[in-house]
Amino acid sequence: MATIDYESKIPNNVELHTDKRLQRALEHWLPKYIEWWKEMGPTEFNDKQVYLRTAVSVDSEGWAQFGHVAMPDYRWGIFLAEPEKNRKIPFGDHMGEDAWQQVPGEYRNWLRRIIVTQADTEPASVEQQRLLAHTAPSLYDMRNLFQVNVEEGRHLWAMVYLLQTYFGKDGREEAEELLERRSGNPDHPRILGTFNEPIQTWLDFFCFTMFTDRDGKFQLLSLAESGFDPLARTCRFMLTEEAHHMFVGQTGMGRIIQRACEVMKEVGSDPADVRKAGAIDLETIQRYIHFWSSSSNDLYGAEVSSNSANFFGSSLKGRAWEVRKYDEHTALDAFKDVVTWENGKLVTQQVPLRNAMNELLREEYIDDNQKGINYWNKILTEHGVDVELRLPHRRFNRNIGTFANSRFDIDGNPLSEEQWQAGKDQWLPSESDREFVQSLMVPCHEQGKIAGWIAAPAKGINGNPFDFEYVKL
Repeated sequence: MATIDYESKIPNNVELHTDKRLQRALEHWLPKYIEWWKEMGPTEFNDKQVYLRTAVSVDSEGWAQFGHVAMPDYRWGIFLAEPEKNRKIPFGDHMGEDAWQQVPGEYRNWLRRIIVTQADTEPASVEQQRLLAHTAPSLYDMRNLFQVNVEEGRHLWAMVYLLQTYFGKDGREEAEELLERRSGNPDHPRILGTFNEPIQTWLDFFCFTMFTDRDGKFQLLSLAESGFDPLARTCRFMLTEEAHHMFVGQTGMGRIIQRACEVMKEVGSDPADVRKAGAIDLETIQRYIHFWSSSSNDLYGAEVSSNSANFFGSSLKGRAWEVRKYDEHTALDAFKDVVTWENGKLVTQQVPLRNAMNELLREEYIDDNQKGINYWNKILTEHGVDVELRLPHRRFNRNIGTFANSRFDIDGNPLSEEQWQAGKDQWLPSESDREFVQSLMVPCHEQGKIAGWIAAPAKGINGNPFDFEYVKL
């Protein structure tokens, strides 16, 4: 078992004490991080004791322990999965070579860009969610929010370690910049658009952790194949923590849907009546699904991409489950049919597979999203509700790629601007939808109680009941 050193100022399993220069650099960054957390993390809850899990090992079994801790005292640290003996690069032009333990000079800029882009998403989501605890529907949900937040903070530490260790002065400057950008700031925003979207309600939060954190899963899966071994090992352990974030989103949305079903049995299926009874109607839930899933589709970039070809060819970023799923790992002679939007028409073109890696990963992501939709539809069926929730077509509401700045309905059919304006409030949350959902966001912070718009979970955390004191207020 790879036990983590908790005697150090910065918990780690990378023998940080053996590199005094790096240790000093990271200890210099630590108070700046804590200052950022206190300014941009969960407001007014930093002195509360929260029932959090903390990594004590990078083994797949028994890797975490639970206990109450104030969030600023949480032991953020640097944890890499155990090294694979004699690991070889599994894909791309360098397939079969020994995995890199240092940054290959010819790919330095590309690799830094990959790490910085991933790193920037971690503090961004904390900033997006910083006010949600004030309207938490239960202490159980508040605790889950804080668990997601501290682990996103730890993921930032993981990426900053790579920047500070392997990129010298440039890496230190990038680490500083990660604490200076702000989600939604018009002058200094986060890098990716979805991470500048406001998360003002718990319906937004559950959609975000369902759809946007699931994008994180697939980005980490592709980076876990990297020929740069420290990045691969970092991402493999991050995936262990990321699973809980998606659990929070999928089950949180499921509980909202369950409560809607319970209310519909009492008052009928008219959305207005469901709203009057204090639940969120299925039509509104569907519009939020459309918004967050389409926004997250943009995170994969353009359908045809020279960057994706460069990253794969250079053995920096592979496909999800590259080794496990594929027999051929160079993608040199393969092609993929990709639909693009050319001069107002949908066109199918054969694209070299390396240039279609973004679209391939997006397809994997959409298929995984559908499993969550199926889970929600099962809840509807169990409650006798003859409605099915769905994902919108990947062309819907896109701001990145070939379909950006063009209009398509939820089935992917082209629309004129006039048709889009006439129909958009049927497909995306309207201002009145957002005002209604916001009106439900009244805190329920009493131990064992829960807000009326969401059902209680089937079970609590770590074997504890729902009415456990997850946050000591």
